[in-house]
Amino acid sequence: MVTDRAVVDLEGLPAAGVLDFVEAQHVARLEAERAILRAAYQWAVLHHPDRLPVSDRRGRERARRAGGSGTPLVTEHAAAVFGARVQTSPYGARRLIADAVDLQLRLPKLWAGVEAGTVRVSHARHVADATRELSEAEAAWVDGEVVEVADGRLAWARFEAVVEGKVAAAAPELAKAREEAAAKERCARMSRVNKHGMATLVIRADAVTVAGMDAAITAVADRLTETMPESMPESMPDALVNDRRVAAAAVLLNPAAHPDLSVGPVKVRAKAYLHLHAESPVARVEGHGPVTIGRVVQMLGAAGARVQVTPVVDLPGMVPVDAYEIPARLREAVHLVHGGDVFPFAANTGRRVDLDHAQPYSEGGETSIENLGPLTRTHHRIKTHAGWTARHPFPGIVVWRDPYGAHFLVDATGTRRITGGSAGEGAGVRVDVMGRVELAWAG
Repeated sequence: MVTDRAVVDLEGLPAAGVLDFVEAQHVARLEAERAILRAAYQWAVLHHPDRLPVSDRRGRERARRAGGSGTPLVTEHAAAVFGARVQTSPYGARRLIADAVDLQLRLPKLWAGVEAGTVRVSHARHVADATRELSEAEAAWVDGEVVEVADGRLAWARFEAVVEGKVAAAAPELAKAREEAAAKERCARMSRVNKHGMATLVIRADAVTVAGMDAAITAVADRLTETMPESMPESMPDALVNDRRVAAAAVLLNPAAHPDLSVGPVKVRAKAYLHLHAESPVARVEGHGPVTIGRVVQMLGAAGARVQVTPVVDLPGMVPVDAYEIPARLREAVHLVHGGDVFPFAANTGRRVDLDHAQPYSEGGETSIENLGPLTRTHHRIKTHAGWTARHPFPGIVVWRDPYGAHFLVDATGTRRITGGSAGEGAGVRVDVMGRVELAWAG
């Protein structure tokens, strides 16, 4: 067994030293993941059935393809001993080996990035798994489309959404087949997991139908405000909202189980945002992911939905607002520019977020696309109270500085750590025509 452990006296390190240490350990962990992936591929090479002695029949008859189409066979039980050494099951080891083989033989751009240290192993493996049912040509197309954002700059949920969309675009017929299979999984049932006298009701249907249910529950919950007055501590506002929503669901689903039947039927409007491109066979339902155009037509037709076509918003022509409050048209424009929370490595892509003035309004910051960024309430509080600062050199680009002087650039492709010299007080953040950031920070 090879061991090389260095003990570091963390207790004697200042805060900046602890950050340097953990960053170095993170780099070492990523290199270890790359090394294990290389070893998994070599293990597959060593256990091709043709490499066994003629007299050795172990696993030869039931050898299985290591990964997707175009990958070689591996003897049946090869994964078991490899998995034991990395403390995982034979199943987990088979998946590791399959990912390694697919990356080397079907996803060469991602594998080159793994070898160079510019692609995360976790991200590369996710793409390998997601493209396993694709042809070699389809997988190669996805490879080229996602390699740039597989370096960890995107939060995991956002990266999954990108990969899901590219896989659907590469193989629309496969995406259609998967959608048809998923459409048959509609259900409304009690969960089997019940604890402490609580149970869960699971309703599974298409996104438009569920959006209508959610809107109905919200509408009834709003009407229950008078019959369910404030009874929760001020520190638990969400608990009260949830109580009202549960009561609203009871009224809609089983009125006899609720004492207040005065709410009556409600008319609701549920809004689903659908993003389309003329040249793509795949659309994206905001908050739900990619679906084929045919599936969109089915969902909207079944729901009797009314479709409003909105042209691309004229973002350059959006003038600032001479007020702190943010009108709906400007809020929509900011969402379209950023697509979600702009805090480093944030995952939230919803619309129920705060819009933060990067330069405070009280200090002369405009209420404009150039100065507004979506943040969840938690990230907004971090920026306000924990020493983080942000600047928007261009719409869609946000440069952050943490309390210890590290800088991060956030744009539509995710988050990247900006390396370079320390940035003291200065005139601001400047970005040249090539998109390179010059770190001269303005308080």
